[in-house]
Amino acid sequence: MTELVAVDIGGTNARFALARLEADGRIALDEPVTLGTSDFASLQTAWEEFERRIGRQAPRAAAIAIAGPVNGGTVRMTNNSWVLHTGALDEQLGIDRVTVINDFGAVAHAVARADADQFATLCGPEGDLPATGTVSVIGPGTGLGVAHFLRLPGGGYHVQPTEGGHIDFAPMDHIDDLILQRLRARHRRVSVERVVAGPGICEIYQTLATMERRKPQELDDRAIWTRALERSDSLAVAALDRFCLSLGSVAGDFALAHGSSAVVIAGGLGLRLRHLLPTSGFAERFRFKGRYEQMMAGIPVKLIVHPQPGLFGAVAAFQCQYSQQEQQQA
Repeated sequence: MTELVAVDIGGTNARFALARLEADGRIALDEPVTLGTSDFASLQTAWEEFERRIGRQAPRAAAIAIAGPVNGGTVRMTNNSWVLHTGALDEQLGIDRVTVINDFGAVAHAVARADADQFATLCGPEGDLPATGTVSVIGPGTGLGVAHFLRLPGGGYHVQPTEGGHIDFAPMDHIDDLILQRLRARHRRVSVERVVAGPGICEIYQTLATMERRKPQELDDRAIWTRALERSDSLAVAALDRFCLSLGSVAGDFALAHGSSAVVIAGGLGLRLRHLLPTSGFAERFRFKGRYEQMMAGIPVKLIVHPQPGLFGAVAAFQCQYSQQEQQQA
């Protein structure tokens, strides 16, 4: 049995949990500790707070998922100010072994390893995820996470993290045109993350208010999400419906680009929309790909309902890395 610390660092929160790799390969996670990234100057100071919370020194191994591209020795967060120097983590955190992976690469590991009961069907064929082919993993949160993995012969898999959330936003109708027009007035380039991520609902809400010649209220994204999910504000509900449409379009685009045999929606927003997405326009927009509409209808789209896929997947990535090293040394 190997004990380690699993860390999932997003744009808003950093989650820490003690984890165990059992002798039979199973992964066990303790209850996570959630810290606001804006409350701490660095990973090191947040790590020290985690140790204070658990009342002991942390294990000397860590699996760290981080919202940003993991290339080279310096990792800069996409949506907060933390900077990780991977070569110095052993000294800063007092650890001997560490895996650092893009946060949605970690979620892809979780999707590849999770049991069948950890998925709910959103649209497309019922049943388990396919045993072969490529699976796209897409998650709206503070940003838009995108990754995919390929099932390999013999039961293995290979994860490919991406920065797919930063591809161009493609309007599908006149309301999308208005959303793009609003965003283009303030940004040199408009990516899908500007629309299909938590803060994007503000842009949708304000666009709809302008379209209806209403005096727009200055609300943050949390307020709009709350009003929409509580159905206490008709304009917020309309913005939520539009968000689901855009998420369906983007998910379908990635299915085409990745040659996917399945798509999995992940992230905190995905869970909050679990019961709304199947009855929204998500599925129609996912399929709406011209001559490939019939093919798209045959692709299963699932939602991962595991409570902590980032932490679980980070540990799975650690397990893959160090088991491969052990095999090479044997």
